Amino acid sequence: QVQLVESGGGLVQAGGSLRLSCTASGSISSLSAMGWYRQAPGKQRELVAVTPTVGTTNYADAVKGRFTISRDNAKNTVFLQMNSLKPEDTAAYYCYARQSPKIYWGQGTQVTVSS
Repeated sequence: QVQLVESGGGLVQAGGSLRLSCTASGSISSLSAMGWYRQAPGKQRELVAVTPTVGTTNYADAVKGRFTISRDNAKNTVFLQMNSLKPEDTAAYYCYARQSPKIYWGQGTQVTVSS
């Protein structure tokens, strides 16, 4: 089992920045990818950014150029730096980890962007 603990959400004005963190613990060997998804009220959960251990990082078109994902493998932590935030970025953000074939989710952290 893998446990994911997120932090860093909150309320910010449009144009502001937030940094999310997610630390993995437990049986964390061979994590093939870590990243972030988000879910706004009434909408499906959607990919924000995922960084594989091997391969190319993938960003949603809506966040390209504004969000940056990074990973500290030594600390089993993934970060999401969110700049130029917009009200439409308001959502619960969920940390994601893949240990094939299993997928793990964090409990979610709320990001609210006011206009």
